[in-house]
Amino acid sequence: MKDFSPSDLKTILHSKRANLYYLEYCRVMQKDGRVLYLTEANKENQYFNIPIANTTVLLLGNGTSITQAAMRMLAQAGVLVGFAGGGGTPLYMANDIEWMTPQSEYRPTEYIQGWLSFWFDEKKRLYAAKQFQNARIEYLSKVWKNDQDLKTEGFTTQDPNLNSAFERFETRTLEATKSSELLLTEAQLTKVLYKFAANNTSIQDFSRQHQGSSKQHTDKANDFLNHGNYLAYGLAACTLWVLGIPHGFAVMHGKTRRGALVFDIADLIKDAIVLPWAFICAKENATEQEFRQQVLQKFTDHKALDFMFEQVKSVALHSENGSEVND
Repeated sequence: MKDFSPSDLKTILHSKRANLYYLEYCRVMQKDGRVLYLTEANKENQYFNIPIANTTVLLLGNGTSITQAAMRMLAQAGVLVGFAGGGGTPLYMANDIEWMTPQSEYRPTEYIQGWLSFWFDEKKRLYAAKQFQNARIEYLSKVWKNDQDLKTEGFTTQDPNLNSAFERFETRTLEATKSSELLLTEAQLTKVLYKFAANNTSIQDFSRQHQGSSKQHTDKANDFLNHGNYLAYGLAACTLWVLGIPHGFAVMHGKTRRGALVFDIADLIKDAIVLPWAFICAKENATEQEFRQQVLQKFTDHKALDFMFEQVKSVALHSENGSEVND
């Protein structure tokens, strides 16, 4: 096999890549200079190609294995690899996905240097958290305004109750003096969004649970929220890895949690995309695969990964418009 240099496989910037793969009950391997996954059918084995140069995250679920040669090629292409439970989420919420980050290239230093220049100052860290919270609402408004499918399902920011909730959110975010107040404000807004989504989709008695049974619509909505959130965590983890910022330098979530910054960044897109589609797909009794395909397509349509990169760069470099340099 010919060894490729990282530059050979990085013609597509991470922020422009389209694919996030979830695989289960298969074997991932290298064959003829490509990364493939092998599935066992009744009569024959089938090979399928993984376009690693256009892939951001590879999630390995139940019943999967991967070879050392395949991991080497994935590392060369800068693909983030993680192990997950069934359906793309941990079997138990206490279990985090264990990310294996490629180490075969030099990553930029300017973003981590910019991040650390403010991170140890509590006031500046709070200001960064407020920037993310404001960007989160702006992104939600933009997505719900431009997505015709969401409009058809009744998801619009013109609802009076939502407008009031957004105004309270913006006021309390501005007035917050510590991160715990931001978290409380966030929780209050999310509760309003859950209620709005449940009413829109006629899902009765919805209560957010981090473990659902997939039996009833309300449980399916919870399952899809869990599943979609972990897809968002994958994109957030990829963004931070590419920019060279360790996941422990959170600005809002628990700073004693090793991956807390992943949660901060994933929050930028969760309410805008994952939340509404979790309820819509639950109403339609969609399968896990159908929901996953829908959410990933919406991530692409609304350039979610691009948006994450822009926001993290902007905060790291103390610039409203971010940086124009390449990933």
